[in-house]
Amino acid sequence: MKKNLLSGVKPTGRPHIGNYFGAMKQFVDAQTLGQYDCHLFIADYHALNLIQDADQMRELTLDLVLDYLAIGLDPKKSIIFKQSDVPAHTELAWIFDTIVTMPYLERAHAFKDAEAKSKEINVGTFNYPVLMAADILLYDTDVVPVGQDQKQHVEYARDIALKFNHIFKSDTFKLPEPLILESVATVPGIDGRKMSKSYNNTIPLFASREEIQKTVMSIVTDSNGPEAGGVPANVYAIHKLFRSEGDLKALYETNKGKYKILKEALIEDTDTFIKPLRERREKLVGAVKNVVKVLEEGAKAANEKASVKLIEVKKAIGVL
Repeated sequence: MKKNLLSGVKPTGRPHIGNYFGAMKQFVDAQTLGQYDCHLFIADYHALNLIQDADQMRELTLDLVLDYLAIGLDPKKSIIFKQSDVPAHTELAWIFDTIVTMPYLERAHAFKDAEAKSKEINVGTFNYPVLMAADILLYDTDVVPVGQDQKQHVEYARDIALKFNHIFKSDTFKLPEPLILESVATVPGIDGRKMSKSYNNTIPLFASREEIQKTVMSIVTDSNGPEAGGVPANVYAIHKLFRSEGDLKALYETNKGKYKILKEALIEDTDTFIKPLRERREKLVGAVKNVVKVLEEGAKAANEKASVKLIEVKKAIGVL
């Protein structure tokens, strides 16, 4: 029997190659290998903490579905749905709210980060881990692909599952495990820091040839690359995403110190990778009705699964 894999992505803007190699590629690989039943949702209620414009939310949500399909996710093999289309997510979150304490939530990274920045923290940010636990536990999830810095989300889900099972003397929820791929290193941005929209140091995943050229040529160069042999470290680190280190060693050795040539090689390799994704996405934009249908079918499949678990929960707490 296949294990259940679940992951949610907030619709908060244009994806970059760091998003792809750090997470999105793992969804495609999991689907291709066929070892998991994949549940991939658009975390629009989580995004509501950040996006509070209706037209923008609709546009970003549609864009994210287009991104998913363009990278090769198949709605016949993976359930792709919007969090807001499955009411059980918020209903289960409220049930969890009745057993989760405030001091426990005050230890969450998102809350601590917001508090450290002296922000006026909304309840959604404070309660973020509870809704995320509901997201995960509704589908009898076995594994949640996360980066090392997101492991706490799964730990919260496990803690809440254990507490619920103990209080209501049941085995309603299984305990999910984080799926941390050690082989996926942090993808560097064009300035050497972690690639992030907040740092404005990204290479967009569906960038045009011109965008790729402009972005790659602006990569900060130095000569601190492999074994400090006069190799531009930032260029080399990004280039490793597209070519084996064996191939790169010869290229960089032959062109040591010739940063323009090395950047031009990176432009070619980046565009070779991005071009088919870009073209597939452009075709999908012309068939938006099909994208809407993907969400409708995904919502139906997700609701069927979630409603079964919610009935089990309601029987455990005594409202059914």
